[in-house]
Amino acid sequence: MKYIYLIFFSCIILNCKKTESKKLSADAIINSSINVSGSDKVDSSVIDFDFRDRYYSAQRHKGKFSLMRLTIEAGKDSILDVLSNKGFDRYLNGKEAIFVEDSMKVKYSASVNSVHYFSVLPYGLNDKAVNKILLGDTEIKGENYYTIKVTFDQDGGGEDYQDVFLYWINKETFKADYLAYSYEEEDGFGIRFREAYNERYVKDIRFVDYKNYTPNAVSVALSDLPKLFENGGLKLLSKIELENVQVN
Repeated sequence: MKYIYLIFFSCIILNCKKTESKKLSADAIINSSINVSGSDKVDSSVIDFDFRDRYYSAQRHKGKFSLMRLTIEAGKDSILDVLSNKGFDRYLNGKEAIFVEDSMKVKYSASVNSVHYFSVLPYGLNDKAVNKILLGDTEIKGENYYTIKVTFDQDGGGEDYQDVFLYWINKETFKADYLAYSYEEEDGFGIRFREAYNERYVKDIRFVDYKNYTPNAVSVALSDLPKLFENGGLKLLSKIELENVQVN
């Protein structure tokens, strides 16, 4: 009889564990990812790094931000782009403000924001304009992943609010190892798949570099990209590498 009770209670425990795993929401998974990545520290930090021969600096404090990009060409003037809560400004040699047409402000703002956005993921995925949906689990290279779909409200979602992202969060570590997104620009529609590598922690904040892939056809669904990636069906476009990362 005692063995029957043991089997009975074992089944109850197993069912409870299965129920608990099913209860994890997209918000809970992202919160866990933010926690293990140290992204909760980003909102009160100054982060500096180099990317493709340009210097970037981000100052964030309780919702206020100043995202900077400095371009210096040998023998030429320096251009400082600053995106903040107040808008976008461009400076020549760090002093003279340069007039920028509104259409170009949108373009420069998106360019600056994009680099800073990817540099500190999953920070930012709890913004008010972010919508998160938990999709089915995915296996990539023998590892199990939660699949989170992210879209943006038009109000507060920025100029690229129509972009759609998928994040694959490791079910054991809760780290965002892969992501994909679709985007629309003036020159057309595009899809990217990114594989994180070169993980390191600086002042308890996780930073990674990315291998940036694209499929041969833009008609491919984002959810199909992991399988294409495993089967060699994606083309490596570039590497997203942050250098000289410093956190204060």
